[in-house]
Amino acid sequence: MFIQTEATPNPATLKFLPGQDVLGQGAMEFRSRDAAAHAPLAEALLSIEGVEAVMYGADFVSVTKNGAEWPHLKPAILGTIMEHFASGAPLLTEGAAPAQSSGEFYDSADAETVATIKELIETRVRPAVAGDGGDIVFRGFKDGVVYLAMKGACSGCPSSTATLRHGIENLLKHFLPQVKAVEPA
Repeated sequence: MFIQTEATPNPATLKFLPGQDVLGQGAMEFRSRDAAAHAPLAEALLSIEGVEAVMYGADFVSVTKNGAEWPHLKPAILGTIMEHFASGAPLLTEGAAPAQSSGEFYDSADAETVATIKELIETRVRPAVAGDGGDIVFRGFKDGVVYLAMKGACSGCPSSTATLRHGIENLLKHFLPQVKAVEPA
């Protein structure tokens, strides 16, 4: 098995591509071993000293470090990912919670606008963000402001604010004049 690695705009995060589906669709992020209790690969990666977060994407695993250097971490991460996929073990075990989309807030009068925002995020934004090893989730819409949460490589990325403000905000304003701003949730 050959696992490719790709740099992301976030220097603390690397994207690992095992050459096969990981989650298939959507994304799941794990920031602690407790949160990864039903995700054996994420739990194993989080047990490596220096690993702070793991995100499963459609065909990748992104790993965020906290202070350690990539030359020291990469061999252990690559070995853990290779061992997991070679073993045929499931990515998620029974009891794993699906990706949460709860906690959304918006006025029911804005339902049509919110549906368009979600469609634009799903079709135009999420693929680009996934290409950088991250994910983006709609959280809310109030008084013309769209609230989005960045995950994976995009969470804590130095350029994530610029991505939200200039890229995503401009896209949404182009299609929906009622959007005034985009803010992190």
